[in-house]
Amino acid sequence: MRDYPMLEKINNYKDLKNLNKEEIEKLCEDIRSYIIDVTSLNGGHIGPSLGTVELTVALLMAFDPEKDKIVWDVGHQTYAYKILTDRKEQFRTLRQYKGISGFSKIKESKYDHFGTGHSSTSISAALGFRVGKDLKKDDAYTIAVIGDGAMTAGQAFEGLNNAGWLDPSRFIVILNDNQMSISPNVGAIYTYFNKIITKQVFQKPRQKLKEAINKIFGEQGVKIFRKIEEYTKGLFAPGLIFEELGFTYVGPIDGHSLFDLEQTLENIKQMRGPILLHVITQKGKGYKYAEENPTTFHGVSPFDKISGVFNKSSNLPTYSKVFGDALVEIAEKDDKVVAITPAMREGSGLVKFAEKFPDRFFDVGIAEQHAATFAGALALEGFKPVAAYYSTFLQRAYDQVIHDIALQELPVFFAIDRGGLVGDDGPTHHGVFDIAFLRPIPNMIIASPKDEQELRDLLYTGLNSKRPFALRYPRGTGYGVKMEGFNTIEIGSWEILDEGRDIAILAVGKYVYRALEVKKQLRLKGFNPTVVNARFIKPMDENLLNKLLKTHEFVITAEDGVLNGGFGSAVAEFVIDNGYSNKVLRFGIPDKFIEHGKVELLERDLGLDVNSMVNKIEEFLKVKKAVLNTA
Repeated sequence: MRDYPMLEKINNYKDLKNLNKEEIEKLCEDIRSYIIDVTSLNGGHIGPSLGTVELTVALLMAFDPEKDKIVWDVGHQTYAYKILTDRKEQFRTLRQYKGISGFSKIKESKYDHFGTGHSSTSISAALGFRVGKDLKKDDAYTIAVIGDGAMTAGQAFEGLNNAGWLDPSRFIVILNDNQMSISPNVGAIYTYFNKIITKQVFQKPRQKLKEAINKIFGEQGVKIFRKIEEYTKGLFAPGLIFEELGFTYVGPIDGHSLFDLEQTLENIKQMRGPILLHVITQKGKGYKYAEENPTTFHGVSPFDKISGVFNKSSNLPTYSKVFGDALVEIAEKDDKVVAITPAMREGSGLVKFAEKFPDRFFDVGIAEQHAATFAGALALEGFKPVAAYYSTFLQRAYDQVIHDIALQELPVFFAIDRGGLVGDDGPTHHGVFDIAFLRPIPNMIIASPKDEQELRDLLYTGLNSKRPFALRYPRGTGYGVKMEGFNTIEIGSWEILDEGRDIAILAVGKYVYRALEVKKQLRLKGFNPTVVNARFIKPMDENLLNKLLKTHEFVITAEDGVLNGGFGSAVAEFVIDNGYSNKVLRFGIPDKFIEHGKVELLERDLGLDVNSMVNKIEEFLKVKKAVLNTA
């Protein structure tokens, strides 16, 4: 901590009370420097966390997280919070294998009150804590900190609606708004106004007046008073929607004016009923490159902190880019193609599409359910909707995929990015469940490409299939294969890449090329397996599978999804259901949540690297042969 002198002076948030204003301001500078230094080496969500430094310090000055429940939405803005809650030294291991998580995690710290990673859960969780405390007669505070982006999701408003109905006290929602600049309105006048409406000199007479009106005019009189109050406040502040939901709205307030923010929080603690505090912050605050490019520096890979230039690890295109470029090519010739994303334009490779076809591109916000149903109706209007999701976020639209798309046999194309292990973001973001949760759905086609050209061909095939079609592909780069044109692939067809005997390796997606590497090593050991690109997970190529089962005694399956209900399960079910006696060995993700870390390290731990697979297959073959020979 020698490079951060004020951080060195404190152990955790409890020491904040011993610092004067100048020291606290210097502490904020040190925290920012520390975040920049660590994320430049490890990657991470630098922009959101730099934007919440003062908010974090103010919260920890006004509340005590040992008893007060502070719930951060998503959790990608909690780096300062981690540093000040007993993880100062551990912070250097952020998002590293066996290190601390980039999100809030209950098992990591007693101060992480609710695990996060997906958006818009904080209000519901905080309300659950509040009701639980009320039932236990616990008068501690519960606070939800939610971003303006997360407020676009339905669950956030479900939580607000329920909280407004329950009308709990000591319940505070902080809306961290970092999309707008701090305009002149968010200045002295607004700060002064907020100080007035949060002070007891204002709140006590307000409460007494409401009680008097209730005695004289009853509930109807209180409602009229409330309407007049809402109208008056609406002249000063943009929070009428929250007032209508039953919250007392406070704000907007400058989220970087630390001591005004702290005073507002102290005043709010004395107010009754649910409170919504609207705070304006700047993403990337204190780091020039993040301030100038907040989208680019939202979540980053390692970079040079002096120049702001990212460390380039490969010249090969990512699968996201291959998908985005291919979609643009198809859309240039087919004006029925439209693209939809739930707030993942950049991550899903749709920037070029959005720029070229603005009228055919729809970013619906963090609203995964809406995106699916919206796509279904577009399909009924004769369009070819492409709904682009990260695998981990498609989970949130599961009912819509079943009820609104598959049941009605609507030709929606689901482009599922980040299928499989994703690395440093960990268990909330690994896309390992999609095969298993899509496979049981009738009418659903599921495919996974072995390389970049096959992604293009399967995209083209799916868009012209007139059926619900899911294409899942991994995070990261392809193999550098030549990409040219588009070919229609027969739905349900597999291909034999390298024919052998006795052993059939049926591989899905990124494991196809790995299976070829496994074969090379097995041949050195005297085995000669057949390698199959099982590009269609559903429907399977049953004709080819029947032939393989009749000519290959041993079947190996390999996928980057969970074993329970995955592709390997589908093959094993086929073997059993059709009376075959082949021996099956499955490679995939076991029945547990996988922690964060570099993908290659995680795969090694799971026995999914080439050497581990070779050793396990060799052992499997020897044991099975021995059993057969003694039978």
